[in-house]
Amino acid sequence: MIIATRFLAFAAILFHGAIFGFFYAWVCSTMWGLDSAPPETAIAAMQAMNGSVRNATFAPAFFGTPVISLVTAILCFATQSRTAGYWFLAACVTYFSGGLLLTMAVNVPMNEALALIEIPADPQAVGKIWSDYSAPWQFWNQTRTVLSAIALVFAMLGLYMLAQRTLSPAGHNSHK
Repeated sequence: MIIATRFLAFAAILFHGAIFGFFYAWVCSTMWGLDSAPPETAIAAMQAMNGSVRNATFAPAFFGTPVISLVTAILCFATQSRTAGYWFLAACVTYFSGGLLLTMAVNVPMNEALALIEIPADPQAVGKIWSDYSAPWQFWNQTRTVLSAIALVFAMLGLYMLAQRTLSPAGHNSHK
């Protein structure tokens, strides 16, 4: 069971890193690029990106991250690696609430509302639509990015504690 736990711990790190990287890319390039484009181009591009993101490449990291972290935590507890288990559980809860649920409660509804917008011919109207969307969307994206980074750190601490547990000589483990 310890081999499965190690494998899942590494997979959890990979999943947390993937979803953090996805959110981070929106922070440091995508939204800045869209903000520098004409608003009608930004709206059309965001509509296209939001329409394409629901796919088999994105889904495992987005939906699977809390699952793999929870299973890793359970296996850690089952193998008496309690401290590691608590870190993976913290990673699970942090990403689930601050990444997945936040996205579903805030960013997705904003994206769905933007998808219904027909780009008006009036430049002021289109500029207002984009600025009303972009600023709050970016705030919530930055929030989920920070929380996903924290979850990644928690998962890394879990892996570290698991390694400490498995590397310690028998009977000399202080990381239960």
